[in-house]
Amino acid sequence: MGTKTPSEADILRPIGSTSTTYFVMVAIAGLAFVAFLVGWAYQLQEGLVVTALGDWGSGGGATWGIYIGAFIWWVGIAHGGIILSAAVRLLGMDRYMPVARLAELLTISGLSAAGFYIIVHLGRPDRMVTSVIGHYHITVHGSPLVWDVTVITAYFVLTATYLGLTLRYDVARLRDQLPDRLDPIYRVMTIGYTKKEDAIIERMVWWIALAIIIMAPLLLHGGVIPWLFAVLPNYPTWFGGVQGPQFLTIALTSAISGVILLSFAFRRAYDWDHIITDDIFRGLLLWLGFFCLLFLWLQLQQNITGLFKAPIDLTIAALARATNPIYLTSMSLVFLTLSYIFAQSIRPALFTKRRAVVAGLAVLTATILEKVLFVVEGFLHPTFDIYEAVPGVYVPGLIEVLSILGTIGMVCLFFLTVAKIFPVVELHAIEHLRDGHESVNDHHE
Repeated sequence: MGTKTPSEADILRPIGSTSTTYFVMVAIAGLAFVAFLVGWAYQLQEGLVVTALGDWGSGGGATWGIYIGAFIWWVGIAHGGIILSAAVRLLGMDRYMPVARLAELLTISGLSAAGFYIIVHLGRPDRMVTSVIGHYHITVHGSPLVWDVTVITAYFVLTATYLGLTLRYDVARLRDQLPDRLDPIYRVMTIGYTKKEDAIIERMVWWIALAIIIMAPLLLHGGVIPWLFAVLPNYPTWFGGVQGPQFLTIALTSAISGVILLSFAFRRAYDWDHIITDDIFRGLLLWLGFFCLLFLWLQLQQNITGLFKAPIDLTIAALARATNPIYLTSMSLVFLTLSYIFAQSIRPALFTKRRAVVAGLAVLTATILEKVLFVVEGFLHPTFDIYEAVPGVYVPGLIEVLSILGTIGMVCLFFLTVAKIFPVVELHAIEHLRDGHESVNDHHE
């Protein structure tokens, strides 16, 4: 723990101070987002033909590519983020309380990016109304894609409620120190608030956290999302029970990596070394290593069952995946990250926060590569061969690549904006750290 005592002024610093670096970050993130919006506008005008996506019968290739792969990636980051926050509350992991709200905000922004991908991939945004919402009472009974939209919407509402309840406590107590220009927002956030509700809200948040932990493996990134692929037997690299736990481990590794990056950025920007301590980074790295190990183990399970005396169609598909340079790069990045985490746990001198950031970036790169390849390979090596003689490959187009940069820019803009409205570190975390700091000082005295 740092020598400084954490205070309310610390967590309010992002709201009250704006540096040149802040405006540079806004400009970079905004440029990335606008670049994709321009590409999307062109796609809306010309159609999905401007992407590298193709129908099997007209030119071969894959009908799903980066759009769906990145959609899964963002959903995984979002689900893993709220699981991390819920675990902090449910399991009493007070050590990570300073980064819990960052994880919650990562969930909101990640789900927004994922939902944006659904609209982009539809080709025509109005289809969301005419095909999905307009016929929901019919499609919900037979379409895993609509189940997907349903659980993501439910999760967004659940997370927003979860976040809103905790924000009421902070805003009510810090209102005198918050800017008057944002008073309409704060008044809406604290409608009907009294201190008597604190105990009730604490219980409500606990129950919501429990619901999130239960829903994650059953309905979210351990359930409905992998079921989109796992229940299709004509796609050898998709079909099978391993997809649920594999998707869940990818979600958790990605989310922890994202929290590491966000924690480093806010700590450096606002001098929060006494709030987001080295101890938090060490702990996050150990959890990242644990889930990286599970991720590699489940990949090994999938490769062994696909390559050892498997049916011919599965062998072909599994061999194509296992020898693909993109797949090998992805697995190597996760393995190298795991090796570093293992080494620094044995020799603590190897730990630095910058290396933790590099580890996070490596895992995020690995998971986006793996998820895009996972989607594409399923289409390129199906069991049925009706289009076997139709040549087709998939190489992402510029607009698709820009979509990744654009949604990352969108999420960055979200954090840059939110940090100017309310604290991204909970007041409860500061109170807990301050109590611990005072106890340490009393002990020394």
